[in-house]
Amino acid sequence: MSDDPRRAEFRIFTAIPTRWMDCDAYGHVNNVVYYSYFDTAVTGHLVAQGGLDAAAAPIIGVVVETKCQFRHELNFPEIVDAGIKVTKLGRTSVQYEIGLFRQGQSAPAAFGHFIHVYIDRKSRRPTPIPKRVRAALAAISE
Repeated sequence: MSDDPRRAEFRIFTAIPTRWMDCDAYGHVNNVVYYSYFDTAVTGHLVAQGGLDAAAAPIIGVVVETKCQFRHELNFPEIVDAGIKVTKLGRTSVQYEIGLFRQGQSAPAAFGHFIHVYIDRKSRRPTPIPKRVRAALAAISE
């Protein structure tokens, strides 16, 4: 990602309210919480559209890489629009780009990427992305 993405570049959005406990001693949402917003947006899509059952699925996605670039503070109380899109969809892995936006803003407060590799729960070896999950990912691919 070389340029800051704009809201219009993302395929779907999840509204995430900030919580008082998300804020640090400096009075803004702490940097580690941004990663939880990334995970909430991605996992929410996989549950709603891909039928993800994280507790019982024999094939699971594990995070192997994540990155976040911060541009503006987020605070409490506000609603964050977490936009996601798939930029690479492989046989066993997927890369998402995520943008965190204040409501009504076209420039992100933060953005980054998140990579899942799908593995067999028991063997822990890479395995093809399940068909229903792949369909949900393809629906938000560039």
